[in-house]
Amino acid sequence: MGDTAADPASRRVYIDKQSPKAYHALVETADAVRATAAEAGLDRRLVELINLRVSQINGCAYCLNVHTRAALRAGETPQRLGVLAAWRDTELFTARERAALALAEATTDPADAVAQENAYETARQALDDDEISATIWVAITINAFNRVSILSKHRVP
Repeated sequence: MGDTAADPASRRVYIDKQSPKAYHALVETADAVRATAAEAGLDRRLVELINLRVSQINGCAYCLNVHTRAALRAGETPQRLGVLAAWRDTELFTARERAALALAEATTDPADAVAQENAYETARQALDDDEISATIWVAITINAFNRVSILSKHRVP
């Protein structure tokens, strides 16, 4: 694998490969969450915006790469993807998308109780119960995948 002193990433365990049963359970969860999101009426573009925003917050290059391509395939525009990190400062996102993004951010960083309550109240105004639940599940799932990739040091091909 090379000189581990020169390449600390080579000392990382790819936990998805090391523990495939656990990883497959996470993939099955993601499949169920994707179906839940679709049943709740969250379109693929919004799901990918959530995946991307959470991955931006967590700094997961691997998931950013995967979900940028998925968002583009789902019809998302390069302009909106380019300003996603500053979504609050643009009018390019609908009230529904803004509510989902705020809720996803609050799910990703639940330590800020005030921001979490504000996000939930905003979500209550723009999303129904199924959409709120699906949004939170999408955020929880991508957070888990971010940690798998970050801690395994998955490389962007």
